[in-house]
Amino acid sequence: MARYTGPKTKIARKFGEAIFGEDKSFEKKNYPPGQHGNNRRRGKKSEYAIQLMEKQKAKYTYGILERQFRNLFTEAKRRDGVTGEVLLQLCESRLDNVVYRMGISPSRRGARQLVSHRHITVNGEIVNIPSYSLKAGDVVGVREKSKTIVSIQDSLAANSSVYEWITWNSEKMEGSYVAVPERLQIPENIKEQLIVELYSK
Repeated sequence: MARYTGPKTKIARKFGEAIFGEDKSFEKKNYPPGQHGNNRRRGKKSEYAIQLMEKQKAKYTYGILERQFRNLFTEAKRRDGVTGEVLLQLCESRLDNVVYRMGISPSRRGARQLVSHRHITVNGEIVNIPSYSLKAGDVVGVREKSKTIVSIQDSLAANSSVYEWITWNSEKMEGSYVAVPERLQIPENIKEQLIVELYSK
């Protein structure tokens, strides 16, 4: 897959915020990448550039490619509710994202790998599709044979995040995707309305 695998800090600097989580390199160089990154005298961005930047930020944050992201937008437009909010809810309900939110992996990239390598189950069945869309009530767990993997145990031990729409049982190493999160519950700093405006042109 043509997924971005380069330096994450470079992308975070481009958007001016640590979109991939805690990043010491980003804290040291909190300005755009490139030879003129520290020279802040830049021309005013056009409306299109601002909208495009927001879309790119959302794509990089969730690790989704353009075609997949456009398909999610088409699906969000088809559903009832505010399109931008529904778009983020669809991104949040992806299996790789929920694995990351549960703390099974410290990053979405790592979560995607765990799913692809068949370490994750949904309702007791192995699912190896990172983009698999969960429904409210689905139970996500670590496969029995994979419960001893050190990286999973370390990630769970270090995880302190709590989300209202997710429950986690550390003894069984499984959790429930209780409900679709409301926009206010989603912590990502994304201005989804700009993405809607961009795709609606």
